[in-house]
Amino acid sequence: MDFDTDILIAGGGLNGPALALGLAQAGFDVTIVDNRPTLARADDNFDGRGYALAVASKRLLTAIGVWDDIAGNAQPMNDIKVTDGRAGEGPSPFFLHFDHTEIEEGPVGFMLEDRFLYRAFMDALGKEKRITQISQDSVIDQAPDATGVTVSLASGRTLRARLLVGCDGRQSGVAQRAGIKRTGWGYGQTALVCAIAHEKPHHGIAHQFFMPPGPLAILPLPGNMCSIVWSETDENAAEIQALSDEDYMAVLRPRFGDFLGKIELAGARFTYPLNLTVANEFVADHVALVGDAAHGMHPIAGQGLNAGLRDVAALVEILQDAKQRGEDFSTINVLERYQEWRRFDTHALIAATDLTNKLFSNDNPLLRLGRDIGMGLVNASPALRRTFMREAAGLNGGLPRLMR
Repeated sequence: MDFDTDILIAGGGLNGPALALGLAQAGFDVTIVDNRPTLARADDNFDGRGYALAVASKRLLTAIGVWDDIAGNAQPMNDIKVTDGRAGEGPSPFFLHFDHTEIEEGPVGFMLEDRFLYRAFMDALGKEKRITQISQDSVIDQAPDATGVTVSLASGRTLRARLLVGCDGRQSGVAQRAGIKRTGWGYGQTALVCAIAHEKPHHGIAHQFFMPPGPLAILPLPGNMCSIVWSETDENAAEIQALSDEDYMAVLRPRFGDFLGKIELAGARFTYPLNLTVANEFVADHVALVGDAAHGMHPIAGQGLNAGLRDVAALVEILQDAKQRGEDFSTINVLERYQEWRRFDTHALIAATDLTNKLFSNDNPLLRLGRDIGMGLVNASPALRRTFMREAAGLNGGLPRLMR
């Protein structure tokens, strides 16, 4: 049968465009279907949403031709400071300090606003002749057969592809229609997300402050601005989000402290419930899952997008190598190589974020003592600090070619 495209990607968030660019450069014809307008998130209004990009993710973005367009808007994260305590009482004397000078790669990572990254992806997609974009439409059905998959869109259009990739989030329709079940649970926590302007410079230092209801991440943006990801119990978060901006800041200030001087809200406020969800399989007949469609984890280490981009790099490599060997790259035998590569790394990361959240999001005095002593011991060991820093930078383990 004739094919309209080699690979059809359902979902145009961030992983979908990154995958499309990587595949196109590897010689595949790609169609990407997104239910939003093409430039839905690329306007000039600052809304406070941002991402912590690991060094390995920066390498991928460089390889697929996106980094040069966003480098000027990226804020290097030079240091990371991790502390434990209660709101209004200040941090524990035991802490972790990761200094970028202890690794050869430079900054531990970079903070970048969503609008700049998304716009760069859209610009790059528009320049790539092998990529077809279908906006304001969505995949509603899929029917795999011996050689490929027939995909039905909400508009009534039907497309035929060799491979369908789900980049359609934690409620992935691609996964559900493929019969892939999920494992997971809720944390009883909600993340409050916003940006703040502050009086004193942040010097490119990211802070993670663990409190009993959940962690507070303070992530540097260009200028005297920071992105906030603030986890509270579901009940507390609902009450806080319902407050006026002034009252919201009155709740945040004791948690934030005064180390950056006066702080004010900048941009919009968001919330999202926190849960863990992982697909029991990452592949099926002529189907693969990437990013949140395969795994959604707690944002405690800011690794969600980075894990998705590692999926992207691994899948591009597996498919490209299979094609060069003359294999049918869409068969389950080939796709299982991707699953085998990514499953262990993903499950290890999920276990680490889940355990860290459970260990720190409580006020048990014995656990508090144990974790504080543990942080002090790690901080006193240069070798352990370096290991943790390389992990945060995404440099440990078997890296795909696009991230080397």
